[in-house]
Amino acid sequence: MSVPHLIALDIDGTTIDHDGHLSDAVREAVQAVVEAGHHVVIATGRTIVGTLPIIEALALPRGYAVCCNGAVTIALDPGRVPGYDLLEAVTFDPTPALDLLKGSWPDAVVAVEELGVGFKVSAPFPDGELEGEVVVVPWEELAARPVTRLTFRSPSASTDDFVHLAETIGLHGFNYGVGYTAWLDINPEGVSKASALEQVRRRLRVEPGDTVAVGDQRNDLEMLKWAARGVAMGNAPDEVKAVADEVTLSVTDDGLVPILRSLIP
Repeated sequence: MSVPHLIALDIDGTTIDHDGHLSDAVREAVQAVVEAGHHVVIATGRTIVGTLPIIEALALPRGYAVCCNGAVTIALDPGRVPGYDLLEAVTFDPTPALDLLKGSWPDAVVAVEELGVGFKVSAPFPDGELEGEVVVVPWEELAARPVTRLTFRSPSASTDDFVHLAETIGLHGFNYGVGYTAWLDINPEGVSKASALEQVRRRLRVEPGDTVAVGDQRNDLEMLKWAARGVAMGNAPDEVKAVADEVTLSVTDDGLVPILRSLIP
C-alpha cells in the first residue's frame, strides 16, 4: 500500500462538469483511491447543502469536506442527521463589503449564506445558481448578522469585468475570488480552501509532502499553491495553470481520472 495522501478535489469544473454531470470514470477513480487508503477531501465554494449530493454521488460516507471556499469544514458522519458534524464556521461582518458593492454594478444581486439552510438575497439570482432555501430580503437585512460568505453576481457582466471591479473598489480586509462567470465570492480575510485544508491535514496526520489538490478556478489558487502537488484542470484560466505544478485534461475529458489513477500502486 502507498503512503496515504490527502487528495483535495474541487467540485464544479473539476469533479463534475458545468452541466452538473459526474462521469462514471471519475466516480470509479475516486472510489479506487479511497479503497487504496487515501483521504479524499472535497474542497469547494459550494454550501454544505450543495456539497452533500456530490459526496453522496461519489459514495464518500466518511472523511471531511471544506465548503464555502474554506469558511466551513464538516466531518462526514452517516450515523448523524443530517449526515455530518460541523467542525468550523468562520464568519465576518458583511457590512463593509456591502457598502463597497452597493451601486457598483447596475444589475448586480447579492446573497449572504444562511449556514446549512440556503441564502438571503437582495433580488432573485438566475435559476439553479443557489442551493437550498432562497429568500429575498431588504438590503439592510443582508447585514443583520455575521456570515460565512457574501456573493455578488451580475447576469450582464463578464468575468473580466468582475476581476477589474474587485481590484478597483478596494476589497481590503477580505479574501475574494471571481468564478468562471461574473460571480464574486467574498470570505473573511485569511480564509481560503488552503487554510481549511491545512487544518484537515493536521487532523489526518498527513505529511505536507503527501498532499494533492486539483482545481480549475481562481478560488483554487491558494489550494494549488498549498499542495505538494497542485494540479490545474485543462479548462482552467491561464492564471490558475500558472501556479499549478502540472496541468491535466479538461473536465469534459475526465482530466481528474489520470491524476487519481497515478496515486494507485
